[in-house]
Amino acid sequence: MHATSAADHDAGSGSSSGPGGGRTTRITGSPPVWMLTGIVGVGAVSGLTATGPGPVPVLGAVAAVAVYRVVMRRVAHRPVPEIARHGAGREALLGGGIGLGFILASTLLITLFGGYTFSWAGHGFLSVVGSAVAVQTGAAVAEELMFRGLALQALEQLWGSRAAIAVTGLFFGAAHLLNPGASPWSALAIALEAGVLLGAAFVWRRSIWFVAGLHLVWNTTEHLLGIPVSGYTPEGLFTVDVDGPAVLSGGAFGLETSIVPVVIGVLLTVPMLVLARRGGGLLPRRRARR
Repeated sequence: MHATSAADHDAGSGSSSGPGGGRTTRITGSPPVWMLTGIVGVGAVSGLTATGPGPVPVLGAVAAVAVYRVVMRRVAHRPVPEIARHGAGREALLGGGIGLGFILASTLLITLFGGYTFSWAGHGFLSVVGSAVAVQTGAAVAEELMFRGLALQALEQLWGSRAAIAVTGLFFGAAHLLNPGASPWSALAIALEAGVLLGAAFVWRRSIWFVAGLHLVWNTTEHLLGIPVSGYTPEGLFTVDVDGPAVLSGGAFGLETSIVPVVIGVLLTVPMLVLARRGGGLLPRRRARR
């Protein structure tokens, strides 16, 4: 993705700066600086709103997008086509469709092999759905802005897309080590099936709405089915009885540590990377450097 240089930005804005000002702009606009600035800003908004009542997490997601836009435009001096309004709904729906298929296919296979048994929980339908969508929207948007919008794009500038996907995937898995019941295997599984998959999805579509839609529907579907979401047991529409080996069901941590979604995730990642390469979205180091 093209990024305007600091010199171009200064010229375009009509501002004049001396050598010191230009040097300062180059430093503040360097990938590590705008990545960390954005992560702190988006993370702060998410931390304040993620567990709020009613629509607060959704409002937090809106605020997080606004913070991201400011950081990318004012600090990184980059355009933000990845959060463009035009086509946002289409990208979110496409990503959501893939996320829904991913979780339903994984759940069906685990159920067929005796890992899950579902029963209706009897909770209020609208209240459960509304709460699940609100909470998961806040989480999905904030995480995708931080990991794919900021970290992945910054590391692409330094090392290219392949390394950026690998590094952000590992960090995404490691970030879940603080969750209840986490283990080295759960971190590795999430790194492969989610971190690398979502990285590949981003470089293919170059849209935060696509990866946020995939992430949102993935987590919301698990939530509504009553399956633990990365160690957290939600109040869903169903309750789940888990049986058989943890390698099949994922155990108390949830579906993400089952071998089934790990395999499906890898199988989805490969064609996404192929499509990204064909479309020019997979940037080698020499093209990615600022």
